[in-house]
Amino acid sequence: MARLKDKVAIVTGAGSVGPGWGNGRSTVVRFVEEGAKVFAVDRDQALLKETVERAPGIATHICDVTDSKALAAMVKACVDKFGRVDILVNNVGGSAAGGPVEMTEEVWDAQVDLNLKSVFLGCKHVLPVMEKQGGGAIVNIASASGIRFSGSAQVAYAATKAGVIQLSRVVAVQYAPKGIRVNSVVPGQLHTPMVEVRLAKQRMGGDVDALLKSRVKRIPMGFAGDGRDTANAVLFLASDEARFITGTEIVVDGGMTVRCD
Repeated sequence: MARLKDKVAIVTGAGSVGPGWGNGRSTVVRFVEEGAKVFAVDRDQALLKETVERAPGIATHICDVTDSKALAAMVKACVDKFGRVDILVNNVGGSAAGGPVEMTEEVWDAQVDLNLKSVFLGCKHVLPVMEKQGGGAIVNIASASGIRFSGSAQVAYAATKAGVIQLSRVVAVQYAPKGIRVNSVVPGQLHTPMVEVRLAKQRMGGDVDALLKSRVKRIPMGFAGDGRDTANAVLFLASDEARFITGTEIVVDGGMTVRCD
């Protein structure tokens, strides 16, 4: 239980919109269990409350990761506190419904900023630190929506999450000679707090059970995972066990994206 002993990890989106196991909160908890020093980042201190309760001793920081100056200051704060950054997990994101006609340009732009620019900026400000250290690992959280149609029109979310995957691949090749690995985790339709707080209202008139049943029907394994499944994949890619793995993805979806029907 010490796969990340003495490693310093930044995890963005470390809070959650509700109680339970979101991707960011789960990642923070697993990292702490494995010995990491975690710098947990979110834009709202209240969203970090349960994360801190589940992982006491973590450092927290409030930051809008779509703001380059704020993100640069966040990275500096982590380095000032811990002296280095060994792991970056870019976990911020969210979906908006609609195709090109019904979606406003303002929503499109906001989705690009939240889902893709945040990853770009995280890499932009952490890579120089890792390069100076002589290595590091970056894990970007994409989505099954970035590799196939996943049941509803959300064109900006799908496009930006596809962009996260390709950004990760390109940066992985560029920085491999410098000892920095970059990979993506691609979660499918998990049962996270966001399902109950946001998605059910958007798609099923607030009927959480109906939404969960509709999602599970797409999953060959017959049940929905949660943020802990994402976190275990992130943990592997962030650890030295994945020392020869870069520029690729782990899909965490119970088989959903490979079924034909």
